Amino acid sequence: MTLDKFIDQAISPWMREEGPDKDIVMSSRIRLARNFADQTYPILANEEKLVEIQEFIRDEYANKSFQTYKDLQYVPLTDLSPVEKSVLVEKHLISPHLIKHSDYAATLISENEQVSIMVNEEDHLRIQVYYPGLQLKTALEQSFALDDWLEEKVDYAFDETKGYLTSCPTNVGTGMRASVMMHLPALVLTKQINRLIPAISQFGLVVRGIYGEGSEALGNIFQVSNQITLGKSEQDIVDDLESVVHQLIEHERMARNHILERTGTKLEDRIFRSYGTLAYSRIMDSKEASKCISDVRLGIDLGWIDNTSGNILNELMVLTQPGFLQHYANRSLRPDERDVLRASVIRERLKLEE
Repeated sequence: MTLDKFIDQAISPWMREEGPDKDIVMSSRIRLARNFADQTYPILANEEKLVEIQEFIRDEYANKSFQTYKDLQYVPLTDLSPVEKSVLVEKHLISPHLIKHSDYAATLISENEQVSIMVNEEDHLRIQVYYPGLQLKTALEQSFALDDWLEEKVDYAFDETKGYLTSCPTNVGTGMRASVMMHLPALVLTKQINRLIPAISQFGLVVRGIYGEGSEALGNIFQVSNQITLGKSEQDIVDDLESVVHQLIEHERMARNHILERTGTKLEDRIFRSYGTLAYSRIMDSKEASKCISDVRLGIDLGWIDNTSGNILNELMVLTQPGFLQHYANRSLRPDERDVLRASVIRERLKLEE
């Protein structure tokens, strides 16, 4: 297995699998923040200590396998070009924050890209486990198993009263962020999302864009995750999040039915116009592409478009991002050049699907 595999494929292998409520919930993720006991945290550590952590992870876990997570590949960020780093961010395999500390940062990625372990991000380890659809409980079980496997060789920073100790106080306790990625076009079209987001925050949850904190909700895709990590068990956090997600699913389905009853023909026209835009445009910026991809994905879920799979739309959401486009072109591109290439890539991919 080579690094090229992670960079060249826009859609991770695990994303091709079926998952519960896949028409609305794209993925479930559990992320655990962990630090080495008696070691300075990355935000304050010197070069020697950061390298020491890197080398330990490389020596103990590179090319190892755990259960179904085969051949964990160790990737130092210093081996990557700026474009390659952007691609891994666009695939959610690393965070934008990790790039800022890339001189002493690395990641471990499983063969199917379902697991990625960031090294020397804000904490020594950020362990991520992904599942398609709404599978928070399964992701939690697997993250626990993976965490236990790592802990066989790592002494974690842990306090009997406070729980896991982390760089950021908001992560102290379980050190866990549970999140789901949701496609909510009907709630956006009916403007109900503006009412629901403040209500969700009252449950200790937060709604962000597709790439987490500070990012936009491109293509009507929202990330819903917990804010509270202290004073609740991991299971309680997941139960609370899952309860709210089920309510969002119900609201989204009701909103879709409402639109179909009131303005079904207008919605159908919008969806097929978006399909035509994707199939024939010569210039397309990222916002227009995301909007059209979202419309077509809704058309697939409603059964109106049957010659394109939902996976292709997932793929296009990543493939049309700046990092992937520049990797595809094998050179740096100006924004206007990316807009031309984006339209071309979408046309080619839709033709291939047909």
